[in-house]
Amino acid sequence: MACYRLTLAYDGTAYAGWQVQPGARTIQGTLEQALARIVGAAVRVTGSGRTDAGVHALGQVASFNCDTHLSPDDLCRALNACTPPDVWIRSLHVAPAGFHARRDAVAKRYRYVLQTGPQRDVFCRHLVWHLPRALDVARMRTAAADLVGCHDFRSFEAAGAPRQTSVRTIHALTLEPYRCHEIPSLAVEVEADGFLYNMVRNIVGSLVLVGRGEQPPEWLRDVLAARDRKLAGPTAPAQGLLLLHVSYA
Repeated sequence: MACYRLTLAYDGTAYAGWQVQPGARTIQGTLEQALARIVGAAVRVTGSGRTDAGVHALGQVASFNCDTHLSPDDLCRALNACTPPDVWIRSLHVAPAGFHARRDAVAKRYRYVLQTGPQRDVFCRHLVWHLPRALDVARMRTAAADLVGCHDFRSFEAAGAPRQTSVRTIHALTLEPYRCHEIPSLAVEVEADGFLYNMVRNIVGSLVLVGRGEQPPEWLRDVLAARDRKLAGPTAPAQGLLLLHVSYA
């Protein structure tokens, strides 16, 4: 039995997230159903992380073990023939024995796209969070700088989803102009050694409060130190979030 690693992209709009759920359409379930059709046996697929309902991916990584006479290239083509058009296997390779997409990941990078201004882009409505007023990006960058480094990010973890530890290291947190048709957009990119549940969306929701002038830039430093989710900003909508890349040693 061989171990495989695949990289896939998906539009998460029509899915209840990555993880298999009874009676729901999920990315993991879609892949497992396609593999079962191809290899004639049940196959368990493990993702690098569990994206939520409505969240997208450009570089999600998954691993699985199976027996097949197909070459990796043929298996990749077969998977793309058996999955819907909003899921695409970008690459598929034989991996070292024991490779695990989640446990072996050393870093992930997410992008969150905000569109600002009175015009609404109907073509990107499932890919961005539209805000009717402009944001003060300089204030947001000042606030974001306080989150870079190794910290306890409990203030940005969804309530009721505790981990063994809420300490994570953010390697980079950038805010840059982003082109999405003709409407002004802003891409918030976060790279870290790991993420808590809803951590990126809670950070973005907090940065938006700073960008609107509702909180000063130094407020985010105080929220971080408090380790209290109730003090942070709202959770940004799922549709603006994209898993860009997963890194391995």
